[in-house]
Amino acid sequence: MPQQTSEPHPTPIPGHTCEQQPPPAPRQTSKPHHTPGHTCEQQPTPASHQTSEPQPRPTPRHPSEQQSAPRPRQTTKQAPTPLYTVTGDTLVAVDFSPRRQPARSRRTSSSPYHRLFATPGARAFTLGNLIARLPIGMFSVSAVIMIAGSRGSYALAGAVTATGLAATAVVAPWTARLVDRHGQARIAVPATAFALLGGIALVLCVHYGAPDWTLFVAYAATATTPNTGGMSRARWAHLFKGDPAALHTANSFEQAADELCFMLGPVFAAFLCGTFFPEAGTLVGGVLMMTGVLIFAAQRSTQPPPQRRPRATKSPVRAAGMPALLLGFLAIGTVFGSMEVVTIAFADAQGHKSAAGAVLALQAAGSCAAGLLYGALKPAGPAERRYPLCVAAMTAMMTLPLLAASLTGSLLVLAGALLVAGTATAPTMVTGMTLVQHRTPEGRLNEGMTLAVTGLLGGIACGSAVGGWVVEHVSSTAGYGVPVTAAALALAIATVSAARHAVRHAARRPVRR
Repeated sequence: MPQQTSEPHPTPIPGHTCEQQPPPAPRQTSKPHHTPGHTCEQQPTPASHQTSEPQPRPTPRHPSEQQSAPRPRQTTKQAPTPLYTVTGDTLVAVDFSPRRQPARSRRTSSSPYHRLFATPGARAFTLGNLIARLPIGMFSVSAVIMIAGSRGSYALAGAVTATGLAATAVVAPWTARLVDRHGQARIAVPATAFALLGGIALVLCVHYGAPDWTLFVAYAATATTPNTGGMSRARWAHLFKGDPAALHTANSFEQAADELCFMLGPVFAAFLCGTFFPEAGTLVGGVLMMTGVLIFAAQRSTQPPPQRRPRATKSPVRAAGMPALLLGFLAIGTVFGSMEVVTIAFADAQGHKSAAGAVLALQAAGSCAAGLLYGALKPAGPAERRYPLCVAAMTAMMTLPLLAASLTGSLLVLAGALLVAGTATAPTMVTGMTLVQHRTPEGRLNEGMTLAVTGLLGGIACGSAVGGWVVEHVSSTAGYGVPVTAAALALAIATVSAARHAVRHAARRPVRR
């Protein structure tokens, strides 16, 4: 029997019940002492404060004496002791102490682009998409060099490429609709194969001197080329549904990839056609496009599921806010098309026509860098509010090339102005594509993206025509007024659309009484 302490117990007060709080650390070694006629409720001792040496239990005190009792000494919090157990002839130790995340892992995961490409399958389909997207900037230049070198007519070469552009504007939305309905892998691969056959037919017709009308038919067959950029954006929208920050980063990366491909594609095509033979650019571009689409389509785990939608589903063209947005893309495309033609004419007037490609590449480089930086930043406010601000910034930036050409007449100063002006392009396109994703009906995202690209292509064709007319009838310097006017028109459309959206949103908001 354990030895009891010699301290006498206080005489209990009849009819009085005292409640004693548990001591901070003692371990019970014997049964609690109970005085006859006295009721005392003792709480169990927490297991984390038990010690290995037995200590005498304090006797209950009168409530008046408990106030003057000394407070227990506070001890520092110690790490939990490992738990040891034996299984068969093996000693097992379990450590419950918390684990700290490595500093390198915390530092790396803070990057939004690291989080983007940490998604399973994202790197594979992005690689295939970049390979398939590079030839888009190669085909037009390759066709012009090949046809003009063989037939001796730039007019014929321009007419053939314009026909292919018009055919793409008509066929591409239907191809995207099939992609939404049956899946990217089932439609993109055969559509790319058919476009590749059209490119091979164009090469054979040019090489063997076929009639001119065959060139138009062959190049129009390449219109079935799927919009790989739109399909990639649709995958990001599917993977990061409900995560606006990650989707903003993904759209920024896609815009930077567009600028990179349009910057490198023409240079690569001109190198192939000039170094090897005129048909090399078209053939190599076709091989790259088919290879990239096969890699892209093989990543089925990241593609959006096919939508077997009913016939009553609204077309993206008729969705709320989409007509004004597509008109805005048409005006922005006019900015791009006119800027290209006018810059080539200005460089030619300065006696440096061969430097026009490098000057235009600076504009694309500025847009690419701005797109990557814009994707790393957290978007401020909704896209409906940011889009008019981005278009306003682009309109202001488009005045820089006009001022550089009219005030200095220097191609070097113009190159710097285009580099700065290009920084406003990517934020505008990223925010616009985000609005397309928001306003496109569910299940028709690829079609909505392709309609936006079609609007851009139509604007590029219009801008090229208007810019060329101004250069020919006025001057190359005055031609820089065309992109400024087109950007101002896009700003007016965006402002009116934002005001109408705000009115509709206010009308839907319940009135508080």
